[in-house]
Amino acid sequence: TLSGRLVLSGAGKMGTAMLQGWLEAGITGDQVTIFAPAPPPETMAVIAQHAISHNPPIDSVEDIEAILVAVKPQMVDEVLPAMAGLARDKPLVVSVVAGKPIAAFRQHFGAATPVIRTIPNTPAAVGRGITAMAASDGVSARQSDLAMALLASLGEVVTVADETLIDACTAISGSGPAYIFYMTECMTEAAVELGLPADVAEQLARATVAGAGELMRATGTPAGTLRENVTSPKGTTYAALQVLMADADGMKQLMMRATAAAERRSRELAG
Repeated sequence: TLSGRLVLSGAGKMGTAMLQGWLEAGITGDQVTIFAPAPPPETMAVIAQHAISHNPPIDSVEDIEAILVAVKPQMVDEVLPAMAGLARDKPLVVSVVAGKPIAAFRQHFGAATPVIRTIPNTPAAVGRGITAMAASDGVSARQSDLAMALLASLGEVVTVADETLIDACTAISGSGPAYIFYMTECMTEAAVELGLPADVAEQLARATVAGAGELMRATGTPAGTLRENVTSPKGTTYAALQVLMADADGMKQLMMRATAAAERRSRELAG
């Protein structure tokens, strides 16, 4: 439950998705303040509809319980210095900024500021995202619960023990949607090679990937069990899996290399 004011810095796609989720969950417009220089028209419509405070003087904002930062990574050092005054009451700071460590926010808000660093992913735009979060020292149980509730507007939320694991989460869930999109492209091209028209090939690939994902979500059945359930002995799926599950150059080895590269790059970007 939000007992004070919620400040949102940044109102792009991610920030707007969270804002809409908060309003649907019962947070009222008079509990929210938004700092964003030029929100898109759809966001401005939400701001107007709910009479949300937009870009007021920094020193006029009081009783701040949490600040959620949703600006682009390259904007952090430009935006946060002007907002430093908001941290006078040591509110919780929640970052959804990719590649920026907890220290980058404490540099602006103060060394004792409680910070939660997160990595959401793009399915958050349709409420099917997953966000991993790691807390700094000084974050209370209530603040952790509040962060989870705020992030739940984007989909599922998981916690990891410390910030060093955010890079691994980035490699799996943060970058992961691109892997699935590319697999869908590859399935489409393979279908065309087998003689199917391009539009039919794309429809088959997209619906198959989306349907399989929804089946996993709706049933909660382990992916391995679902795979076994659809694999008849010596059947067509079995024949394909012999290629995809090959020990030397199968999908597992490829995914291990790809995610290791993503995790390594995430660490590099975080400095």
